Amino acid sequence: MKSQTAHFFHIGDSRIFRLHKNGAGELELSQLTSDHTAVLGENRATLSRALGMDNRLNVDYGRTPLEEGDVLMLSSDGVHDFLSVEQITKLLAQDKGAKQIAQELVETALEKGSDDNISAVVARIHRLPEESLDDYSVKLTRLPFPPDLSVGMKIDGYEIVKELFASSRSQLYLVRDTETGEVAVMKTPSLNYDDDVSYIDRFIQEEWIGSRIKSENVVRIIRQTRPRTYLYYLMEYIEGCGLDRWIEAHQPVSPKAAIAIVKQIANGLKAFHDNEAIHQDLKPGNVLITDDERAVVVDFGSVYVAGLAELQRPLVHEGALGTASYSDPLYLLGKNPGMQGDVYALATITYEMFTGHLPYGEAAEECRTAFDYDRLRYQSAALHNPVIPLWFDSALEKGVAFDLEQRYRTIDELLTDLTQPNPEFLRDDPVTESSTSSLLFWKLLSGFWFVTFLLLLYLFSQS
Repeated sequence: MKSQTAHFFHIGDSRIFRLHKNGAGELELSQLTSDHTAVLGENRATLSRALGMDNRLNVDYGRTPLEEGDVLMLSSDGVHDFLSVEQITKLLAQDKGAKQIAQELVETALEKGSDDNISAVVARIHRLPEESLDDYSVKLTRLPFPPDLSVGMKIDGYEIVKELFASSRSQLYLVRDTETGEVAVMKTPSLNYDDDVSYIDRFIQEEWIGSRIKSENVVRIIRQTRPRTYLYYLMEYIEGCGLDRWIEAHQPVSPKAAIAIVKQIANGLKAFHDNEAIHQDLKPGNVLITDDERAVVVDFGSVYVAGLAELQRPLVHEGALGTASYSDPLYLLGKNPGMQGDVYALATITYEMFTGHLPYGEAAEECRTAFDYDRLRYQSAALHNPVIPLWFDSALEKGVAFDLEQRYRTIDELLTDLTQPNPEFLRDDPVTESSTSSLLFWKLLSGFWFVTFLLLLYLFSQS
């Protein structure tokens, strides 16, 4: 057993059974293995595959998801050939220890006249670790894509209220739970990718990542209690507008309100980073602002998780990751800046909130190569908003620096310099002072030697 999945290898006519609750909450006994036997005639069979029968050994492999409360049974034919499914189910369902149940299975088989090898092993699942991405894939990969949905249609007890968003890659619907009346947002994959294994992996990963992140500033994934018949997932429904619309409606922005929103976005990003995840596509359109000005980060489509990237199938992204105006240029160059990529995006959004512009202008959208980015120059925020102090502008400039050595390493570092003046930004540039002092020194030295030269000429002319 690994995580929430049981893996098994099988050869011969021994069997593995799993007793579990089905979607209706009823106990169900499933046979996980297939007998390797050949029927010779009426009531006559022989092994067709077994250990030692052939020079080549062909072993079956299988896996099955587990749930707390499941019971697994390994038995020889002296047990399962003499007990019915109902009898085995009744014995395994007892509230007794696994060893005692196994003994009762053997004793019952003997009572039923078993004259063959009698062996039984029972294991009860008491606790399971946190669900891994592989577990999610096992459960969901086989599910079909939902059809094109319209208002009034129902899926697994959820009624479509309206379509919220649609693109070539996914759809968002407002749905209502027909049992509780609660509303939620359903995200469905696009039928354009129903045969794309990498796309399916990525879609399943979105829900898995989102379910691990707990923050009031990150949209909440709703865990489903009913079995799914299609591939989709549910999120909480948040009433509000995108940060892009909020910025347009609140120019010039109130510094107090803007910083409050920046802090909340930062809090959401830190929840990602605490789970070794990077958002990678932070932009105003992926931040919702509620009526009480609560900021909520949404969209897990581009999230990178350390430790998973090398295990997954390689994904082919259409164009550069994220949005050019807000994404770290290093993404375009095929590099992963880690948390500093989210720092760049947050600093860019902060700049836009306070100025209504972008730190490198609209030209950033046209950049395609490293040379294109080298030609860009940071535009002081004070040019667009004269009330912005020098220390705040310097913090923004450091946050969007292309060089990772010059950029803040964490969200906290950026937030600290945005909320309180950094003394380093309040003094004159020491490099400029040094250059000015050196130039003055050489000018004075040159003047001294020139005067000395004129004096020598005068003295020699008098002699």
